[in-house]
Amino acid sequence: MAESKTTLSSDPIKQFSVFTPNRVGRLFDLTALLRDHNVHIMALTVLDTTDSAIVRFIVDDVEQARELMINNDFAYTECEVLGVEIDDEGDLKRVLSSLLEAEINIHYIYSFIKRPADRAALVINAEDIDVAAHCLNTCGFRVLTRRDITR
Repeated sequence: MAESKTTLSSDPIKQFSVFTPNRVGRLFDLTALLRDHNVHIMALTVLDTTDSAIVRFIVDDVEQARELMINNDFAYTECEVLGVEIDDEGDLKRVLSSLLEAEINIHYIYSFIKRPADRAALVINAEDIDVAAHCLNTCGFRVLTRRDITR
């Protein structure tokens, strides 16, 4: 596995978190809006409760997605997350043990749906993504930048 030479601060992966009522069709509306404007969802996870849901996703066109969220009244936040390429599900243990050894707290983790290179990858929201990225690079994992996930 190759080490990423690009620093995260120069080309970070942005995640959108959309806060929406938990009602039939709302996820469809959001994904259709993105699709209709040629914004591709690269990773997706949904956390639901009885009344509301948080839809977290990574897209290939952050600026267009941001404009769509604003113009279509989707309440959202953005944050930087870590993307790490893995060979297969067996690498999950190595990723987690590397971060545990460095005492980095993971808030949540989910996987990419598809990447241009057809390689598996994880999205990680951690306590300190710069330290986490350095740790994973040191352990031989390729940490991804925004450029790595665009089509």
